[in-house]
Amino acid sequence: MIASAPRRLRLAAIGTFAATGALLLSACGDQTDDGGSGGSGEETSAEGSAEPGGDGSPADLLPQAIRDAGTIRVGSDIAYPPIEFYDENEEVAGIDPAIASALGEVLGVEFVFENGTFDGLLVGLSSGRHDVVMSAVTDTRERQEGGIDFVNYFQAGSAILVPAGNPDGIESVADLCGLSVAAQQGTANETVLLEQAESCDEPINTVINSVDSESITALQSGRADVIITDYPVALYNEAEGGGGDTFEVVGEQIDAAPYGIAVPADEPELRDAIQAALQQIIDDGTYAEVLAEWDAEAGAVDEATVNAGE
Repeated sequence: MIASAPRRLRLAAIGTFAATGALLLSACGDQTDDGGSGGSGEETSAEGSAEPGGDGSPADLLPQAIRDAGTIRVGSDIAYPPIEFYDENEEVAGIDPAIASALGEVLGVEFVFENGTFDGLLVGLSSGRHDVVMSAVTDTRERQEGGIDFVNYFQAGSAILVPAGNPDGIESVADLCGLSVAAQQGTANETVLLEQAESCDEPINTVINSVDSESITALQSGRADVIITDYPVALYNEAEGGGGDTFEVVGEQIDAAPYGIAVPADEPELRDAIQAALQQIIDDGTYAEVLAEWDAEAGAVDEATVNAGE
């Protein structure tokens, strides 16, 4: 069964997906400390019910240790709605958990979400703390070269979020010079900010936060003029912040790139099983149903690729 959204995100005027900060002050990051409710290391499950079939199904590709355990431990920063977050019942919800639930049905295992800070997730993967990482992680060549493979399942870029009315008249990253700009540590959004800062004659005051919710708070309080965050996250805040009257997304989506389920490069069987399961839910329509449930169709992919990031 597909994990359903606790509530549909209705963004008729925006027409894409949404993300981060269902509650403006609840963690909202592609990475978080204690992520709302649940705390670092707390586990929440996205359950699957299918049994390995022995018939050439994706489940048959799983490593024996994963089959024996019956679980896949998923490192995630569970404070980035609607990609992953804790709902009003303190249960994990969002696009990633819903996709994980659908994958679990195909693979006959349970995806168990383990909360942590974003910039520590890939370290936890490399150390064996997590089996995979699923947390709006952008697939990049640099991360691949660090011993990680990515099964690509979604597409998104960065966006510029400003106070409603756009008081500084920002249209693109070129307009950020001289302003205070916030982004989350360890993310592609931080990279966009720092690269732009290098080209400015008038310096940018960079406000780098460990969790995305701190950036939202900085913008809301006036300590930052601008946030760079994931495009779906920015759209969510535009639609939900103050009933849609607090924030505004400006400019075009920046550097759209694939999100990937991160798997250790020395675990090719696990990678291949997840890739095959993802392709199956794409082909049978389950994947499209999940994204439609979250108004996230704009980020859909039509093929389960590996290491498509650059």
